[in-house]
Formats: sequence, structure tokens, C-alpha cells
Amino acid sequence: MRPGKPLMFGKLGDQRVLGLPGNPVSAMVCSRIFLIPMLEKMLGTDAPSTAPKSAILGADVEKNGPRQHYMRATLETGPDGAVLVTPVRSQDSSLLSPLSQADCLIVRAPGAPAADAGDAVPILPLDF
Repeated sequence: MRPGKPLMFGKLGDQRVLGLPGNPVSAMVCSRIFLIPMLEKMLGTDAPSTAPKSAILGADVEKNGPRQHYMRATLETGPDGAVLVTPVRSQDSSLLSPLSQADCLIVRAPGAPAADAGDAVPILPLDF
């Protein structure tokens, strides 16, 4: 996945151990993908808030490479009431400013073809 390595998960006796990456962007994305679901499961939450939602792309995105990509993005409501999602300009995981602008992640499957504005895509809100 990108961003998000190195990531470590395991069990030590009855304890679960999650090691987040040192890069702040990777740590935030991994927290959203792995830490929050783990905590919700441990707390016995019935309906995890981690399930992807859907939004309409507000801009074209290129084809994806061999790893699942969690693109930082912003949400807005279009004139027809549809939820539009637009990737932030830079997806470089060393930059914090694009993450600070983002309020969701677009989930791009490994090898996904290019997607056009108007296509529906899965998103994960960054609402924690």
C-alpha cells in the first residue's frame, strides 16, 4: 500500500502490537486503515465507521501502480447535491501540507485503470 510502509502488526501473547511507519503521512493513513478498526473491534463497536463510502470524482486520476493507493483528497457538495471528491495536488508522502488539506482518502485498487471525472470511487473519510 502507499503511503504506509513499513507497518508491523502481530500478537505478543494476548496483546496485539501495531507498529506505525515513522513518516507522518504514512502513520496517519495507516492509523485510518488499521488502528481505528482495531480499536473499534476491541471496544465492541457493532457498525465500524471504517467502511468505505462512495463519491464522484471531480477530476481525472491516472492509472494506479501495483500497490493499493490511498490518495489524499477533499470533499465538496456539487450543485446537484452529489458528493464530489478531488485529489489534492501533490500525493508525495513526505509533504504534510497536502494531508492537512485532505478530509478523505480515495481508495485506488492495485492496477486500477485511469478514472475520469464523474466516475464513482470508494473513499474513506478522515473524520477522526
